Order: sequence, then C-alpha cells, then structure tokens
Amino acid sequence: MAAVLTCVAQYISHPVLDPVHSVAIFFGTGIGAVTFTGSLVAFAKLQGLVNSSPWKLPNKDTINKGMALATLASFVGFMATGNPATGLGLLLGTTALAGSLGVTLTAAIGGADMPVVITLLNSYSGWALCAEGFMLNNPLLTIVGALIGSSGAILSYIMCVAMNRSLPNVIFGGYGTSSTGGGEAMKITGTHTEIDVDGAADACINAKSIIIVPGYGLAVAKAQYAVADMVKTLTQHGIKVRFGIHPVAGRMPGQLNVLLAEAGVPYDIVFEMEEINEDFGSTDLALVIGANDTVNSAALDDPNSVIAGMPVLHVWKAGHCIVFKRTLESDMPMLTTQSSTNPIHLCFSEVLTRPAMN
Repeated sequence: MAAVLTCVAQYISHPVLDPVHSVAIFFGTGIGAVTFTGSLVAFAKLQGLVNSSPWKLPNKDTINKGMALATLASFVGFMATGNPATGLGLLLGTTALAGSLGVTLTAAIGGADMPVVITLLNSYSGWALCAEGFMLNNPLLTIVGALIGSSGAILSYIMCVAMNRSLPNVIFGGYGTSSTGGGEAMKITGTHTEIDVDGAADACINAKSIIIVPGYGLAVAKAQYAVADMVKTLTQHGIKVRFGIHPVAGRMPGQLNVLLAEAGVPYDIVFEMEEINEDFGSTDLALVIGANDTVNSAALDDPNSVIAGMPVLHVWKAGHCIVFKRTLESDMPMLTTQSSTNPIHLCFSEVLTRPAMN
C-alpha cells in the first residue's frame, strides 16, 4: 500500500513525466496493489479467519484475464495521455483492478501452496520497491528492491521444483503436478493399524535411531516445545534423534525450521530432505507429526495422483513408522504404498503432550 500511495502522490505532484518515470509509477502502483490485497487474503487464510481451501469463483480464469487485459489497456492509455486528470483516473482504476486481481488470484490458491504464495508476494513487494527507486531516482531503493524481488522469485521457483509444480500452475490455482496422469487416482483400500500412547512411547525408547518429520499439524498444535522436550529425553537415553524437513513443509518458507529453533532444537540435528532421505532405510523409527503430502508415497506409486512425481520423504522405509494425526482422513499418507513391508501405525492420541518417558 505504501508503494501505491507513494506512486499516486508522486504523479499528483508531478503529472508531466518522462517515459521511464511514468512506467515506474504505473508498475509501482499495479504491483503494490496486487501485493497488498494478496497479502491480506494470505494472512486471513493463514490465521484461520477464512477457509484455507481454494475459493471456487465462477469463471475465475475469464475474470482474471479480463482484469489483466483491462490493466494492460490502462497502461497504454496512461502512457499515451497528456491530460493529468485522465492519467490520475487511469492510475486509480489500475489500483482497483490490480487490487481485485490480487484477491482473486490468492483466494484461488489452497493452504498447502501458501509457502509459494508467500515467497511470490515477497518478490512482488521487491519489484514494487524497485519501481519506487526508479520513480524517486533513489539507487538504494532500486538495488534493494531488485534483490528482494529476484530472491523471492528464485525461492518460489525452488519451492515449485520441490512440489513438482510449475509456477503458473500454483499462481492460477492449478490442480496436480507436472507428472499427474489423466487417469483415475489409485483408491485407498485396506484397514489402518493404530497404536496407543504407551505403545508409541515404547517404540521410541526401544529404538536406537529416530527421524522425526514435522508438518503443518505440528505448527497448528504448537507442539514444537513438547517435541523438543521429547528429543532431549530420548537423547539422554542414548538414542540418536534427527529431523527431516521438506522444502514446503508448513505454510510459510522455513516455518518448521524456525519453530524448532525457537523451541531450542539443536541446528545440527535438523536436516533438509535431500540430506536425510537416504537414511530412512537404516533408521529404526520414523515419527511423522502433522505431515501429509510431504510423506505420501502416492507421489511415487500412483502416476495419476495429484502429487505424482513430487519429491517426498521416504518415511515408510524406516524399520517402524508412526504417523500422528488428529483424524483419519481420506488422504491419509502412506496407506497406498506397495513397496514396504515394515510396520506403519497411526496414533490419534496426544502423545506429545504427555510425559510418557522418564
């Protein structure tokens, strides 16, 4: 919003500008408006103020294309007009169009894709700042804005690769990955096996090595402190404990890393997916806490799955795997795996909030 107000105020005070400054004012206004309204929607979804699932706006693609074309037409008119009043009207119209576009684009994206949305909005804010730098003839703003914009874009690309998704697929609320086939997804059959609190505690104590895979559920439950205490207890028992973090775990980039650091988990036992994935086969126990897609073997087993080809943590290769979930949902991970004969149990109890190990 600061970029929008600055650009509009600059145009009001200096309506006759050279082409470079005119372009900077227009793009600073448009990008700033998209970033502001998109950030508000993202905040509302992350805070639970609105449903985090994608909003089904009728004919959203047609509406978005129409607003994008209208914005482009406004740009042409803004650059061509010599009338300050007309230019100001086009600039304000662009603010409304871009703001609406920010709402519709962000609203159509589900909560699971929020990490990419956050980095993308961060990138937008950088480019808006860069435009302000050109407008105000301030090289520092231009350089800082370019750094923020490019780093956000690069991080967005890296996270899309981690999900086997394209950036346009995420931005426009696409469904499935680049590898998703056109057939019907494999149906989950069979029954699940549960384990109680005492059984989970015994499995932890009897293991020599444990890998914990946290997800968004851990963040929602604010369980990082209980997990940190559990890790400390297990370490005191001589058990090797490590964490495996997926690049898109949580709802914001690096969210799980920050939460674990906040709880006092040592940095040297927290590993990225590429660093630890090969170690599951030699690990006694894997604990999946609030994660789902990032450990779902359907990404490898089912070419028609919506996450087909997405890199995942191979928790099912551990000698024993326990999945902590609130409820048994239809998209429960790993129940479709065909490649593991190792035991996989589900725990619906609040095992992390109970001092089961002494």
